[in-house]
Amino acid sequence: MSHQVKCISMRACWQSMMVAKAKEMLEQELMDKEEEKERYLAEKAPPVQTSRLSFDELQELCRELHAKIDMVDEERYDIEAKVLHNTREIKDLNIKVLDLRGKFKRPNLRRVRVSADAILRSLLGSKHKVSLDLRANLKSVKKEDTEKVDVFVLQEKTVEVSDWRKNVEAMSGMEGRKKMFDAAKGSVQ
Repeated sequence: MSHQVKCISMRACWQSMMVAKAKEMLEQELMDKEEEKERYLAEKAPPVQTSRLSFDELQELCRELHAKIDMVDEERYDIEAKVLHNTREIKDLNIKVLDLRGKFKRPNLRRVRVSADAILRSLLGSKHKVSLDLRANLKSVKKEDTEKVDVFVLQEKTVEVSDWRKNVEAMSGMEGRKKMFDAAKGSVQ
């Protein structure tokens, strides 16, 4: 029991240490990003000194700044258009991947009873009138043919056919078992 408590407390300690370390790393990352941003702005946009400039020089500086702003806006618009195009393409490709994998939800199918005539009509169309009457396709057998077959079978096998109920009643009990034993003994000899 004390071992379990020890493990739980150690796990809680590790988790709190990991959370503290993650918080520290996040703060350091935010500070690094802020320093990178300041360095980039100092490099790309140095502070403008307007105290000694005349009115014409200030107007020229404003024109240069407007030209730079226009250039940056054009680049930003182009990049946004590319990003939008890429996100649409990624979404389309994800949909294609899901379709190829078969991850979409398949509906439950219901059992439907359809007659053979309805199946043929759906396959062949409504123009073809086909009826599937299996009994009509069967070969008709005449009574004379069946009598010939019966005579042939009787000539082949001369087996006495009796009522099976009488046979069961005769073989029931100890006497029936003795008869079966004697019959088996007689057929072996």
